Amino acid sequence: MNNFHFHNPVKILFGKGESSNFKDEIPVGSKVMILYGGGSIKKNGVYEKVQEQLKDYEVIEFSGIEPNPHYETLMKAVEIVREKGIDFLLAVGGGSVLDGTKFVSAAVHYPNGDPWNILSKGDIKSITNPLPIGAVLTLPATGSEMNGNSVITRSETKDKLGFGTPLVMPKFSVLDPTVISSLPERQVANGIVDAFVHVMEQYLTYPVNAPIQDRFAESILCTLIEEGPKVMNDSSDYEAAANFMWAATMALNGLISTGVPQDWSTHMIGHELTALHGIDHARTLAIVLPGVMQVMLQNKKDKLLQYGANVWNVTNGTEEVKVNTTIQKTVDFFESLGIKTRGSEYGITEATVDEICNRFEQRGVNALGEKGDLTIDNVRQILKMRL
Repeated sequence: MNNFHFHNPVKILFGKGESSNFKDEIPVGSKVMILYGGGSIKKNGVYEKVQEQLKDYEVIEFSGIEPNPHYETLMKAVEIVREKGIDFLLAVGGGSVLDGTKFVSAAVHYPNGDPWNILSKGDIKSITNPLPIGAVLTLPATGSEMNGNSVITRSETKDKLGFGTPLVMPKFSVLDPTVISSLPERQVANGIVDAFVHVMEQYLTYPVNAPIQDRFAESILCTLIEEGPKVMNDSSDYEAAANFMWAATMALNGLISTGVPQDWSTHMIGHELTALHGIDHARTLAIVLPGVMQVMLQNKKDKLLQYGANVWNVTNGTEEVKVNTTIQKTVDFFESLGIKTRGSEYGITEATVDEICNRFEQRGVNALGEKGDLTIDNVRQILKMRL
């Protein structure tokens, strides 16, 4: 196992009714901005519960945060925060709203010009006095409710970039599984795949004798495989929804990444597909991951065989047979959720493959992956394989 430092200060309020139980987590006298997306929280009852909790606070609302939140939209929120003297941010929504809120938090007092530098130049060290954040989660998927990660899209340039810092981790997050019953099937399916691939990025690398992390990761994958379809079949199944929600949070709260190598090439490539084609984030991951598994097989063979045995019970045949069977079972799982896994099914062509490779080269990104040896040629191979 590798050396690691681990600290996660996020307080979780989990369970039925917790959306009506968080007011004491916000400092008395705070000026609060509620940030949310397209307004679904006004249809599922969450908005009313939040308003009740904030009745003793001065509140400003900011709506319209997009899926894959746009820098241009978020900068409007930043200006309002500065103008109104807001000192606490409450994200009410899924991962996109949370990611956007983290950017607003970091950008309000950013001293070095355009806050886009936080993403484009990785200027984390200049983040000064970020605003405290709370979260009321309405869509399990990204794990953003318990980490300091954020991914933002700049629509003007079609860039989708991320940053991460403990400075923007929420002070608290409310996880009430009953909200899942109001979600469209597409969003539930996306959430299952997103959480699944988060685990894979931290697990499917190479062995470092970290059995605790491996078994945690495998348990999350097995839970998503078992509970995800139950939620798809009946989103009002509270126990299945609760297990799914907690699995999505555990997938990316830092616990399973301690002391082990991480990949994230699937996400890096997938972000480009979203930026250029507007494809749902989770669906880009379902396209790319099988290609990464196949092209980077030699790097990942030991963990692929372990994954196949411990998650999919693939134990018979030669190593080649077991690896191929494991990859196919992963694809079959995604497709069983209604997720298409081929780029051509989303209108992706070889021209897009060339553009993505060119964009990586222009940014100076020459290699990805846990060993830093997934080259631009490999990216091209992965994407062409998955057309």
